[in-house]
Amino acid sequence: MPEKFDVIIVGAGPAGTSCAFVCAKNGLNVLLIERGEYPGSKNVMGGVLYRKQMEELIPEFWKEAPLERPVIEQRFWMMDKESVVQFGYKGLEWGQEPYNNFTVLRAQFDQWFAQKAVEAGALLVNETVVTECLVEDGKVVGVRTDRPDGEVFADVVVLADGVNSLLGKQLGFHKEFRPDEVALTVMEVINLSKDKINERFNLSENQGCTIEIFGDSTKGNLGTAFLYTNKDSLNIGVGTTLSSMIKAKLKPYELLDYLKTHPMVKPFLEGGESAEYLAHLIPEGGYRSVPKVAGNGVVVVGDAAQLVNAIHREGSNMAMASGKMAAETIILAKHEGDFSESSLNRYREELYGSFIMKDLEKYKDATHVFEKYPQYLRDYVPMVNRAASKFFTVDGTPKKDKQKEIMRSVTGEKGTIRVLKDIYRAWKAVK
Repeated sequence: MPEKFDVIIVGAGPAGTSCAFVCAKNGLNVLLIERGEYPGSKNVMGGVLYRKQMEELIPEFWKEAPLERPVIEQRFWMMDKESVVQFGYKGLEWGQEPYNNFTVLRAQFDQWFAQKAVEAGALLVNETVVTECLVEDGKVVGVRTDRPDGEVFADVVVLADGVNSLLGKQLGFHKEFRPDEVALTVMEVINLSKDKINERFNLSENQGCTIEIFGDSTKGNLGTAFLYTNKDSLNIGVGTTLSSMIKAKLKPYELLDYLKTHPMVKPFLEGGESAEYLAHLIPEGGYRSVPKVAGNGVVVVGDAAQLVNAIHREGSNMAMASGKMAAETIILAKHEGDFSESSLNRYREELYGSFIMKDLEKYKDATHVFEKYPQYLRDYVPMVNRAASKFFTVDGTPKKDKQKEIMRSVTGEKGTIRVLKDIYRAWKAVK
């Protein structure tokens, strides 16, 4: 007879492992299935891990987890072809316990995190593909894998199988996502000495910096780029929505090469050696793209549930929080012996009452607005750079006259009414 588990979790990313850890810690019989050679081998994110959600699972995890650097500075660049307007925040308090966030290398961190779930009692099986969910009388009762005699049964199946969740699609929880609901991000890890990183980013020992880049980094298309510091390497990457990539006929690796050779970026990378190249789809649809997340014998977490805040570049923290909430619901369902949709729907209620869905609702129109009106990145970012250049160039012109000239330039190029409409539209999308 095939083995029966309390819960089967498909995918050992942050969401799946969080769910496995909490379930196993509370005595449930857990099977965690990962299609990669090891957890993290197929997972990609820019490389920032937020402390709050992880600490709720493992207090003071930073004392043993394979982290790179605590981030003490977050920079934001509005980049044109030969200039950048930058702002951000640097706080030394972020470099002290309990910290705010860290840079990480997923291949290392995910393995460590999955091992914590194993130590709690979960069974981890790698290099195994779940081909479909097993359904009997309208209830998910297990999964079929690509292994011989690969049917495995459980009271609850947790779908943590990523943005293009084939299992969620099989169950009818979502249709094929549109090109404007997902982004393709490419990333490269570049080895560079610790001393050079500290010098170039103005950091001291064990301090990290993140740079989020908008505008020319994506050639004015909807998307962002990033540059993050690790101990002795850099993570650099860029992504745009698939719809923007298709319209502009962009090739992802060409976009990354363009970013790496940009005069504002290139000095940070000089002398570095490429160590790894990665590509990954990221959910960008936000609030309106969140599929059904609970059914009879099944729940959906993390990227598979489209839980990414594209505006703030938050994903792993939402994944972990959703995995924890799903686990808590499953534990209650186990105590009650009820794995119906009405019982598991408590997870949905928790999710929609949490910061995750409140943040996604706040920005529910943002991606659509910036996709529909490309002038924000394509026109206004260069315009801001030109205005800054004009204002800060000392040429004997009074500053008051410079301000008037800049305003005339902006309104003359776009028209006063159109500029005001664009400002209002953007404000409304992110307010």
